[in-house]
Amino acid sequence: MVLLSFSICIITAGLWFSGTNGYKFLKGYLLFKTGNINVYEELDETIEVVKASKIEEQELYPERPRKGDMIGNLYIPKLDANLPIFHGTDEDELEKGVGHFMGSVLPGENDNSVLSGHRDTVFRRLGEVGENDLLIVTTSAGEFTYKVKRVRIVDEDDRTVIVPRPRPTLTLSTCYPFDFIGSAPERYILVANLVK
Repeated sequence: MVLLSFSICIITAGLWFSGTNGYKFLKGYLLFKTGNINVYEELDETIEVVKASKIEEQELYPERPRKGDMIGNLYIPKLDANLPIFHGTDEDELEKGVGHFMGSVLPGENDNSVLSGHRDTVFRRLGEVGENDLLIVTTSAGEFTYKVKRVRIVDEDDRTVIVPRPRPTLTLSTCYPFDFIGSAPERYILVANLVK
């Protein structure tokens, strides 16, 4: 009896999984055939990745910065804010401007460059920045324009913010909520891809 019940459960689960996967496939196929998915957008993204990887072929930073060094500026056009970037995210660097997480690549390099700032100083108005807004970083290696692809609100202990990325990415992080008094429990995250 137990074996029969177990067999029925396994068969039911298999049918359910097959049905949901079949549904996803059929839905995707119909969306593609009816023209609701723009294949050219995916092609454009692939071309952007190839272009961005060509930038990485040349060494952008022959000399690596030391902790506390000013490495460039972050310009946020939507806020008309021009903010200095310092190598490191200790209080010394964050008091002076935006901090660059030393465990991440430098801006323009092929991976995830992570910048952090206080919500009550340099990133006070970061909540006004959203998808498709631009972030421009200028360093000794040149000017890099990023476009925000995603806005996330995560727990303060969420480590996915600093994970490696397959393409040049800029991640901005600050405490959230912006009007919270004391140590904020969450982080406001902007994830942007290199476009120029």
